[in-house]
Amino acid sequence: MDLLLRDARMWGADKAVDLRVADGRLVEIVARGSVETRSPTEHQRTIDLAGALVLPGLVDAHCHLDKTLWGGPWVPNTAGSALRDKIAYVQRRRAEFGVPDADRITALLTSMLAAGTTRVRTHTDICPELGLDGFVALAAAVERLEGRITVQQVAFPQFGMLTNPGTVELIDRALRTGAAQVVGGIDPAGVDRDPVRHLDTVFGLALEHDVSIEVHLHDRGTLGAWQFESIIERTLATGMNGRVTVGHGYALGDIDAAHRADLIAGLAEAGISLATCAAHDDPVAPLREMHAAGANLAMGNDGIRDLWSPYGDGDMMHRAHRLAERAQCYADGDIELALRAATYGGATALGLTDYGLTAGVRADRVAVEADTAAEAVIARAPRTLVLCDLVKPAAPKPDSPATSRAKSAPNSNSPSTPS
Repeated sequence: MDLLLRDARMWGADKAVDLRVADGRLVEIVARGSVETRSPTEHQRTIDLAGALVLPGLVDAHCHLDKTLWGGPWVPNTAGSALRDKIAYVQRRRAEFGVPDADRITALLTSMLAAGTTRVRTHTDICPELGLDGFVALAAAVERLEGRITVQQVAFPQFGMLTNPGTVELIDRALRTGAAQVVGGIDPAGVDRDPVRHLDTVFGLALEHDVSIEVHLHDRGTLGAWQFESIIERTLATGMNGRVTVGHGYALGDIDAAHRADLIAGLAEAGISLATCAAHDDPVAPLREMHAAGANLAMGNDGIRDLWSPYGDGDMMHRAHRLAERAQCYADGDIELALRAATYGGATALGLTDYGLTAGVRADRVAVEADTAAEAVIARAPRTLVLCDLVKPAAPKPDSPATSRAKSAPNSNSPSTPS
């Protein structure tokens, strides 16, 4: 459908404009009112945005959709506070609560889309006990949304890679069949206890399958910093510049300033993104320092109402607000850095080349009731329009677990899907 969006204020621009969308692309940006004389039949639909602020579609660059309990009955969280306690709790109880569940994932994705998120990277658990069940459930949920939201799946060894025999072979299969599009890792030292072989495996799989990497790095202090250095060195040595993301990276928040500056400079040189979630009481990403150094910061919701944590609502504007507050951002320019992490930073981490507010890119847009981007974050501004391009999901490769998934209607209790 061709659309004319009238009286839009584009993020970063001074004057209101009209936007023309055709074939799912933003094809024209013109001065407000300059298309008044054109034939009314040229545009099939016109929407007056009444001066609303227009942002690119929000990007959740780090979440765990396969674990969600969204839309189901309340489950009291009895996991311990330590990382190993949480991992073991999820492993022990997920089957009891029917995780993963395509209906719940569909309901959550629908809610995320209604709040303006159009692109997602999710970390799907993979191990011999689970096989590829999470990938099948995610693929079914995405298919139900008929291309309205784009989801990258990371083959994520939540329960260990080298320490859990058979996991590496399953990751290889998920990448080979196209069930996963990114290879994941987790605390090469703290969880797998063999950082060199862990990174050998992760980078080897990525190079073999020509995919990107995201490594969860919860390890803190000097141990975490040393792993940052190892990932930077490996990225530069293998030519994976621009295709590696570190998730969380808590060590950046609790090492001395000089060491942190060196690591941030290394991230910028290697084109490594940091995906932060500003969750819990863990160290927050140094967004000002990263911006000054030219290092990319992305953002995600992490777990959303799941066995790991009862918190989260999937709304990236809420998450940007949390990052800005925890990072003590008070000036408008600093607050906008949090929104950039939830938009352009996420797009960079996901390797998106058809994203933004310029003519020619996909027409993912979010209109919000705010005068400025900083106000949108602070007020967690209501979304007045979510526009998403319909993207046909890629056909699964032979031997893909998605080939046998059945088509079914979205959860009847889900909110209506935006157009």
